[in-house]
Amino acid sequence: MTTVELDEHGAAVSVPLPAEVGRELAASRVVEAAPDPYLPGAWRLRAGGKVGAVSVRVAGQDPVTLRIAPKVPVRRLFFLIGYAADPRVRRDGEVDVTEHDEVLPALAHGFERAVERALRQGVLQSYRHTEETSPVVRGRIREADQVKRHHGRAFPVEIAYDDYGTDIPENRLLRGAVERLLLLDRVPDDVRRRLRHHRGRLLDVQPLKRGVRDVPRWRPSRLNHRYQPALRLAETILRGSSVEHGAGRVSVDGYLIDTHKIFEDFVCVALGEALAGYGGRAALQARGVHLDEDRNVAMRPDLVWYGDGGEPRAVVDGKYKAQKPEGFPDADLYQMLAYCTALGLRDGHLVYARGYEPSVTHRVRHARIRIHQHALALDRSPGELLAEIAAIARTMAGETGEAPVRRGPQAAREPRW
Repeated sequence: MTTVELDEHGAAVSVPLPAEVGRELAASRVVEAAPDPYLPGAWRLRAGGKVGAVSVRVAGQDPVTLRIAPKVPVRRLFFLIGYAADPRVRRDGEVDVTEHDEVLPALAHGFERAVERALRQGVLQSYRHTEETSPVVRGRIREADQVKRHHGRAFPVEIAYDDYGTDIPENRLLRGAVERLLLLDRVPDDVRRRLRHHRGRLLDVQPLKRGVRDVPRWRPSRLNHRYQPALRLAETILRGSSVEHGAGRVSVDGYLIDTHKIFEDFVCVALGEALAGYGGRAALQARGVHLDEDRNVAMRPDLVWYGDGGEPRAVVDGKYKAQKPEGFPDADLYQMLAYCTALGLRDGHLVYARGYEPSVTHRVRHARIRIHQHALALDRSPGELLAEIAAIARTMAGETGEAPVRRGPQAAREPRW
């Protein structure tokens, strides 16, 4: 087996590959792949913003495995995932993933331990509302649907009832994530064995349809509190990119996580938490923002901070990686200028990961608009990282003249996922 090691957003690597493998990688868009013009039989591979592992198999040949490592340590990546999922979830006793240097084994290990804790007191049961067509009457008859679908007939019957059992969204979510991991090659054997055990405990739960992107919806409550860490990780697993493709003699399979999305989610959630002390409300992926008066050109800023009266106070957009080697991309400035203009704001904030230069402020000519570009160092400890977020929030609140609302002290801790 050939293993190719790539770094997220790293330099291109020239690797001797069969032509079929190179073409399949280029078609799947897992990485940027093109024939090396200077080395016959080799392909230049460059990873983008997705990390994980992918295997390419050609019939009759050894598989080629691509391992794409994140720029930040796996432990830090898990902190970003966990905090973005829910900054208030209690993380005592979480699993240490420092023994893993790959994303997928660490994710599988952390999820398996979370599921074990969730099921330790038994499989969660609750009421599930069901509407179906049945040959017998159970619960209540949905009269409107009965007349519409079976006018003049007594059977079958359109019914609705509440059933108490384990086939509920929480358990369907856990089973779906377990099934997804069991399909992947790079899950450690001991973890795979324990995942099969958990799947056995969830056999009465309806499996998710393969290929469906929408995950079951659930609501946090006192009853499912012990499930919540596992549910958050299950959502991350199911929303990741499963690479499954087969064409003739070539097949591709693997699992990738989009680090751009993880970073943007973390920035927005962390800033929303930090701004809560100054009043108002933070809207993530804000809707209802339009560039033109006729409201034909919709815009979706990552975060808009609104005052208590509903007026916009600040706008933020997260950018995982600058693409210009000499500094922040100019296109991001134009985008933020449009946000500020549409929202009637004098200040806009762009937040980058691993910026190429210190935080800077640009004053737009003839517009009285300032665009701030901040850079977060993701290799710092969670406490230091959240302190940087708090400093950005203070800057944003200072521009509006808002005084912080006193809140109880909150210790920033690193979860041991």
